[in-house]
Amino acid sequence: MTDPRTTVVVITHNRCPELLRTLDRLAELPEQPPVIVTDNGSTDGTAAAVARHHPGVRLLQPGRNLGAVGRNLAIRQVDTPYVAFCDDDSWWAPGSLAGAADLLDRYPAVGTVTARILVEPDGTEDPIVEELRDSPVPRPDWLPGPALGSFLAAATVLRTDAFRAAGGFHPRLWLGGEEELLAADLAADGWWLTYADHLTIHHHPSRVRDSTVRRAQGIRNTLWFTWLRRPVGPALRRTLHLARTVPRDTASLRAFAQATAALPWVLRERRVLPPEVEARLRSLEPAQRDSTARSYTG
Repeated sequence: MTDPRTTVVVITHNRCPELLRTLDRLAELPEQPPVIVTDNGSTDGTAAAVARHHPGVRLLQPGRNLGAVGRNLAIRQVDTPYVAFCDDDSWWAPGSLAGAADLLDRYPAVGTVTARILVEPDGTEDPIVEELRDSPVPRPDWLPGPALGSFLAAATVLRTDAFRAAGGFHPRLWLGGEEELLAADLAADGWWLTYADHLTIHHHPSRVRDSTVRRAQGIRNTLWFTWLRRPVGPALRRTLHLARTVPRDTASLRAFAQATAALPWVLRERRVLPPEVEARLRSLEPAQRDSTARSYTG
């Protein structure tokens, strides 16, 4: 079974062994998807290793670490109707790419399909899966699964044209919760985001990561998204909740300082979401407050 509908896009930075494992798994998929890797300025021999072990992979080398914008760069090269993201430490299960493409074929108003995430090496469900499965976002009867307010880039298949029309990932956010802004803009464009429990992606978290830096970026990006797209009332509530609940340390202080320093840019770019999209996000507020999977730790 080959399937020409979906291209897989991977971004990587100095995680050569994990990337090669992911590419090995992707090469074994029955769908035989084309794969594009953006090497975000790696210095560990990643590019040479990919060329040697996976010569069929299209390798992009921007020469610096673009973060999530590396996905934007790759999607310029995509000529399939759908694009599947995965990180260099995750890979799609056999048949899941075809299953996601089938859903997108069948439901033309669906813009993204997010899969169930299994954490390796034990194969246990990621804690976020339960929240996706039980999403409180109101949904139309025809939607094939729970409606979502955002998506997880490393576990989602999207319409290529919808991604491009929404502008892709914002370069200022770089990495860390960068999906939330794009997801809201996709919804504002009329697309529905859904979760599909019968699709699977495997995630073997890399040990090569700075969780404190990622936390600071996540807090900053959450604040930026909140004030870029939410009305004043919800934006204040979320800001105060973050201020009360994030760890009280230098990383959190730095995140709030960076977010505040960009206030002129935020006010200049601020565009409040349509009421129907804001209503979906508001329905998520209780779950976000109580979530352990979404807490900022590290």
